[in-house]
Amino acid sequence: MPFIELQTNLPSSSFSEDFVKRLCSSTAAALGKPEERMNVVVKPGLPMMIAGSCSPCVMLSVSAIGVTDTADKNKEHSAKIFEFLTKELSLTEDRIVIVFYALEPHQVGKKGTVMSFL
Repeated sequence: MPFIELQTNLPSSSFSEDFVKRLCSSTAAALGKPEERMNVVVKPGLPMMIAGSCSPCVMLSVSAIGVTDTADKNKEHSAKIFEFLTKELSLTEDRIVIVFYALEPHQVGKKGTVMSFL
């Protein structure tokens, strides 16, 4: 049950529902997870700065159980996600930052319990 949160200073007009679906599909494929388990949110129009510049930029958070817990895995995920974001948003790699969070099953609630019991 990965959680994808894209924060950006790009305007909301840059993010159609179709973009959100493509982001979901792309990150699901990168993480090896089914799309129906993905949780995706896009937060556009934020005041942001990356590397000392307020030029167009993206910060993407990826939180997941079991697939974001090693450097080797995250290196692979990062390459795939960067490829998608640079193409889709016409940004250079230096304007994108990805943060990976490794979740444990007891940290994710669903259906009135936590994933440990599902």
